[in-house]
Amino acid sequence: MEPVEPIFRREAGRMLATLTRVFGVHNLALAEDVVQDALCRALEVWKFQGAPENPAAWLMATAKHRALDALRRERTARTFAPELTRLLEDERPLAPAVDELFGAAAIRDDQLRMMFSCCHPRLPEEAQVALVLHVLCGFSASEVAAAFLCTEAAIEKRISRAKKVLAGSARLFELTDDEFSARLSAVQRALYLLFNEGYHGACAREAVRVELCREAMHLAALLVHHPLSSTPATHALAALMCLHAARLPARVDASGHLSSLLHQDRSRWDRALVAEGRRLLDLSATGPELTEYHVEAAIASVHASAERAEDTSWETIVTLYDTLMAIRPSPVVALNRAIAVAQHEGPERGLQEIGAIEGRARLSAYPFYFAALGELELRRGEREVAAQHFRSALSLARNAMERRFFEQRLEACGAGAP
Repeated sequence: MEPVEPIFRREAGRMLATLTRVFGVHNLALAEDVVQDALCRALEVWKFQGAPENPAAWLMATAKHRALDALRRERTARTFAPELTRLLEDERPLAPAVDELFGAAAIRDDQLRMMFSCCHPRLPEEAQVALVLHVLCGFSASEVAAAFLCTEAAIEKRISRAKKVLAGSARLFELTDDEFSARLSAVQRALYLLFNEGYHGACAREAVRVELCREAMHLAALLVHHPLSSTPATHALAALMCLHAARLPARVDASGHLSSLLHQDRSRWDRALVAEGRRLLDLSATGPELTEYHVEAAIASVHASAERAEDTSWETIVTLYDTLMAIRPSPVVALNRAIAVAQHEGPERGLQEIGAIEGRARLSAYPFYFAALGELELRRGEREVAAQHFRSALSLARNAMERRFFEQRLEACGAGAP
């Protein structure tokens, strides 16, 4: 069985979405309490009895029972969701009414409703995304802060304000609402950040968190299969996830060490996911819209087309990064573009491009900024300068895998770790 933490993270969002549907969005705090109660119960029971064969079903059943207890206890003290009221109007007993709201199809729709409810128009996009990551995807405040490259205290305030706005809504967002398309971009952005956090995030324990990538892909699939959200941009986002996820088996080598794209064993890439990514990328080309997801998926597709790193069409990748900079410029995108330029034109040109990045100061806490400088200086033969950059990267490493990776690069410079 997989470890408990990823199960809890994944199922907490699903339980919360359904419980919010049961209790009403104005009772969000009650829904969160019931989720925590279910998770605590699981820890108590599984410790002595072992985990069940189907942990997800066990947790959802426990949440349903806890929800019934809460409804019976507070039925006369609270106003609950209109959906529950409607089901009870025909004098149906409480348990069957709740059973209907916990059906498999209802749970899938509830996850979509929750995603779109978090993207309330009164909230700025950053707060919308933070709320999706925290409420639906189980991110801690520190993980959300890492995704946004800002402080944990700022994120805690942002999430708290966003929860108040969400709890003040009359009901969960309806998937047929006219505002659907306006909220879709924030939902897509949240899933993009969720996948990125899993692929190369800032977790203190792991550099690669496959379960987060899978959860992002699961939620993106919900968008792909809903008629209103199955847009070219959604297909492009899903394509990007598949093409990156295809490389996950090679992100960590046989010794458990991080492996850079240029040094990965490409025979370990998942060709079925590559094919699915290309299929989705083709579907994304059905309209006139060109988004950052289209361009990033196209970049990933170029990498997937090269059997060896030296076969990569770096000129094509630089051109695609030029397009990406025009659509959504950022220091990280500019850094990746500079690395591609270095591959195409040589390390000196790459260093020039890094030196010209606008807002380069924002990269000062990003370890792979210094790692990129170190790699290019090493390629120029400047071993001591390269070692200094790798030492800076090592000082910013966020987990043991990153530390070992930077230590290996220091060894390549002929220098030991400080």
